[in-house]
Amino acid sequence: MESAEVISLVVEALDDLKGGDVVTLDIQGKTSIADAMVIATGTSQRHVNALAENVRLAAKAAEHPPLGVEGDSGSDWVLVDLGDVIAHVMTAEKREFYDLEKLWSVGPSDDDGDAPVSPSRRLHSV
Repeated sequence: MESAEVISLVVEALDDLKGGDVVTLDIQGKTSIADAMVIATGTSQRHVNALAENVRLAAKAAEHPPLGVEGDSGSDWVLVDLGDVIAHVMTAEKREFYDLEKLWSVGPSDDDGDAPVSPSRRLHSV
């Protein structure tokens, strides 16, 4: 499947179960791991798991099964790796904390390339 088809499949699977604030990021040229990321918010850990499972099942039904799924039923963040497209499903708290949209907006076109990290946004080991 082409990346655009996989993105459509993911967005539709997320929309089917009322995934919130679905955003697609074009990350071509910023990394070699994928062409795009689709990010969505679930209302609870159970909703996050249901959304990710719906993406997994839709991809499998389209004969494009995921390469892997990270996170479990008790997770605040589940990642579904579909090759050129990666789906991230998170609770609102995790999405706000990690702010993937801002993280992946930094790129070669930025003036200094070294955007400062706010102390409140640094990643900490848990």
